[in-house]
Amino acid sequence: MRVDVHNPPYSIVIGRGLRPERPRGPLALLYDENVAGFALGLKEAWGIPHALGVRGGEEAKTLRVYSQVLSFWAQRGLPRDTTLVVVGGGSLTDLGGFVAATYLRGIPYLSFPTTTLALVDASVGGKTGLNLPEGKNLVGAFHFPQGVYGDLEALKTLPLPLFKEGLVEAFKHGIIRGDRALLEVEGLSPGAEGLAEYLVRAVRVKVEITEKDPLERGERRLLNLGHTLAHALEAATGHALSHGVAVAYGLLFAALLGRALGGEDLLPRVLRLLRWLSPPPPPPLSLDDLLPYLQRDKKKRTEAIHWVVPLGLGRLEVRPVEEGVLREVYAEWRRLTAPPSPSGPPPS
Repeated sequence: MRVDVHNPPYSIVIGRGLRPERPRGPLALLYDENVAGFALGLKEAWGIPHALGVRGGEEAKTLRVYSQVLSFWAQRGLPRDTTLVVVGGGSLTDLGGFVAATYLRGIPYLSFPTTTLALVDASVGGKTGLNLPEGKNLVGAFHFPQGVYGDLEALKTLPLPLFKEGLVEAFKHGIIRGDRALLEVEGLSPGAEGLAEYLVRAVRVKVEITEKDPLERGERRLLNLGHTLAHALEAATGHALSHGVAVAYGLLFAALLGRALGGEDLLPRVLRLLRWLSPPPPPPLSLDDLLPYLQRDKKKRTEAIHWVVPLGLGRLEVRPVEEGVLREVYAEWRRLTAPPSPSGPPPS
């Protein structure tokens, strides 16, 4: 199945056993060591002379690893017409895209996402970037791939919790677009019938938004639904909390915020998602613990933190929120996400 992007033009192809035609010119391969078998099969099929594997996860998105990757290519004298082939999850597509954006002031790249998170979110839309100790994705560039190839066979290698975590982003797209079909995640698994159609449906939401607003100056900001709190949770925990879990908790906070500001009650839908995901509880952080990271959020304008507030399915606003409201909502969020007490049942 194919989704064509027109601004700028490239295609996203989703299927099983994909074997795209080899691009012309010199190639280099950057891949996640967790999917070395898949990546090195591509290396052999395309005759790629230079390959570098790095450990996936958020530790790949550091200035240290970024510098090592650039030096590796520079030492091999890769020319400017090299196409970088990036294979891996969301952290690799973020890192690889930023390497391609900056090596020799920019080279083309192809993305082969191997996780649900990378396929429906990180590899689509041209955002690339790295983390700093001060916060997530604070370094980056918009650099669009020449193509994205999502082979569903690679998803079968994922642990089920990791597979599920990536679909949190697809669920988020359902809230943004008001698409109830994207909120139905319970029956999905790596081998499920209809998985490709579901993933394409989720990808199309992001494509439609990013085509209208490729540089995030307007509507694209809606894609940050749940991410303001999520990125703060990730940074404050040193990324001990995974991205998919953090976004799920961020969506819970967003639903509570929308209800507090007079919107539709989306809480039952998000709680159903959390029951399906069954994530570990977040650490007992206070709002004051998170404020330094919230202050660095990329949606911040002047001195105000802007939140994506869902007032209903397909009805969202980006706006500042009074601190008193934030503290009340955060207290409720803490109550709902607290681990069950050994002396009694969890809060209803």
